[in-house]
Amino acid sequence: MPAIPRKKILEKFRKMIDGGVPIVGGGAGTGLSAKAEEAGGIDLIIIYNSGRYRMAGRGSAAGLLAYGNANEIVKEMAYEVLPVVKKTPVLAGVNGTDPFVIMPLLLAELKTMGFSGVQNFPTIGLFDGQMRQSFEETGMGFGLEVDMIAAAHELDLLTTPYVFNPDEARAMTKAGADIVVAHMGVTTGGSIGATSAKSLDDCVTEIDAIAEAARAMRKDVILLCHGGPISMPDDARYILERCKGLHGFYGASSMERLPAEAAIARQTADFKAVSLEHRTQKWEPVLGKSDAQTKKSGAKTTAKKKNG
Repeated sequence: MPAIPRKKILEKFRKMIDGGVPIVGGGAGTGLSAKAEEAGGIDLIIIYNSGRYRMAGRGSAAGLLAYGNANEIVKEMAYEVLPVVKKTPVLAGVNGTDPFVIMPLLLAELKTMGFSGVQNFPTIGLFDGQMRQSFEETGMGFGLEVDMIAAAHELDLLTTPYVFNPDEARAMTKAGADIVVAHMGVTTGGSIGATSAKSLDDCVTEIDAIAEAARAMRKDVILLCHGGPISMPDDARYILERCKGLHGFYGASSMERLPAEAAIARQTADFKAVSLEHRTQKWEPVLGKSDAQTKKSGAKTTAKKKNG
């Protein structure tokens, strides 16, 4: 599917916002996930390297570590996802701090492949403390992700960056971000989700601060939320009802891993619950022709021995 023009996507989203309809995006780690999400009416599909790890049974945080080249993995996944998506914009998760890419060429290649936009993932924003300081001091800081979003904006790609605080929200909005996504941390829940997270009420406070900072830079910026304890539809509803000016939700684990875990486990349990107790006849092997002949021959041999 060819890239969908940024202008067309934003026109649709403006109409949705005016009509009170939330914008919902979701990560796709497999072609099947993308097909199912599109069937459910999703508005944006995002391919991140973490989707591959997530749907392979590893935590999404694996996408932050050196288990593979993030940008190359996204391009590989594109050949699985892009051909099966019929009408939904597909975005690429771009590692903006990768020092081994020529960013304008990479972004142009992604657009040619059929990606309609980009997002900053893997992101330095998920690191803090001494590790974050080391990245920033050695030339691999969040500012490079801001530069990547600005370059994508220049190519007229839809830009939907993750931000983690008001300062980052201001920087990304100034760089031309169309949609700012307030990231609340790695998604909780399921067999491989995070177990430590802030509360939903904590999220409301943080999202409001991020939204206010972004809107101070540009009134027309679109705001979405993602991650942390916002893992189920009721969680998203709770946040959307309480955060002023929030326009929707981005799901990754919550959109493909958690539903898959629950559905597959439930289906397996249902098959295991099928009972054989209705059978009253004892099971016996069904003999084929050769088996029957062997049995008959064996009986004759036994009879000769007895007569002999």
